Amino acid sequence: MCRFMVYKGKDEILLSELILNPTHSILTQSFDSRLRLDRRRPHNGDGFGIGYYTSPSLGPEPCVFTSTIPAWNCINLSRIASKTTSSLIFAHVRATTEGNLSDSNCHPFTYKSLMFMHNGGIGCFKQIKRRLALSLNEQWFTFVQGSTDSEWAFALFLDCLDKAGHHPDREPGDGKFNHTVLRKALLKTIERINGFIKDVVGQGAGSEDCRSLLNFAVTDGDSVVCTRYVSSQTDEAASLFFSSGTSWKESRNGQKPRGRSTDPGPKDYVMERRDKGSNIVLVASEPLTFERDNWVTVPTNSSLTIYKQTVMIHPIIDEFYSANPAHARSAGFAQAKGQTITGPDKRVLSQPADGANSEAASPHRSAEVVSGTISRLRLE
Repeated sequence: MCRFMVYKGKDEILLSELILNPTHSILTQSFDSRLRLDRRRPHNGDGFGIGYYTSPSLGPEPCVFTSTIPAWNCINLSRIASKTTSSLIFAHVRATTEGNLSDSNCHPFTYKSLMFMHNGGIGCFKQIKRRLALSLNEQWFTFVQGSTDSEWAFALFLDCLDKAGHHPDREPGDGKFNHTVLRKALLKTIERINGFIKDVVGQGAGSEDCRSLLNFAVTDGDSVVCTRYVSSQTDEAASLFFSSGTSWKESRNGQKPRGRSTDPGPKDYVMERRDKGSNIVLVASEPLTFERDNWVTVPTNSSLTIYKQTVMIHPIIDEFYSANPAHARSAGFAQAKGQTITGPDKRVLSQPADGANSEAASPHRSAEVVSGTISRLRLE
């Protein structure tokens, strides 16, 4: 499946410092997902997209560049990223699960000032698609241009905003939505998806796997809300990490360089933290560095909110939530979908590719746990 990355900073950053230059950048992950456990589909080569916000004088809408060309083979991506700066950036590399190869199916999706992307998949989507579509107001039903489950999820999110009294066409004060409004609409989106699936299963039509992996990211150009979610009590969600600090810098042999490097090729980066402040927050499906201490794992079935550089994590409390910190989850389902799976201790969880699970192989203490994977994967 896909990989995505979010950058939110007090200051603008050159897109290439995130998308192109780091040793394990989002571009590198399009052809080399080091933490992907399922090697049967090793590439995220079904298109890509970058979205970023520009000067307010140009309007509140983000600028979006998408292409069906694999990210590693798009010269225009290098040209744009090396000359463009922004303080809020979304980037996404795609591996198709629903929908064909087309620009309209590439993330991120946008409406007015809102931008949205998804890593994962909606369970038994073909069987609930009609129910989902008919539940939307006509404006959001006709809004969908592509054929992915992700864009339909965005339409459902817009419908949730609308029905909560926050119509996306009516710009709120200063053109931004409250971060709480965005989070509640995203949680309502997940609730409605689960409801559609429950209806299908209850009618005996759920012959396909009806579990969903719903790692969403949405922003209005000010606040960012992400989710790490799986509709299961026993399975682990696809991975999601965040990193925060005072600066994002190139590192040479562990030392900060005095000036901008002109050397071609990938470079090591590090998230510096000089004080308790967070000038920069990064969220990523897969870390952009191999420094384990730079990254924090977002707990399964949680939301992450970035508001004025402050990171807030809330549990998503529903039938699939467990308040027990020792609650064990299996890595098999997410792995079978080509996803990285991590536990609360930041360790990447491994399991046989057929998803088999046994009492002898606890997902958090199994001999198959790839201990310290992130820190050991540094390239020579």
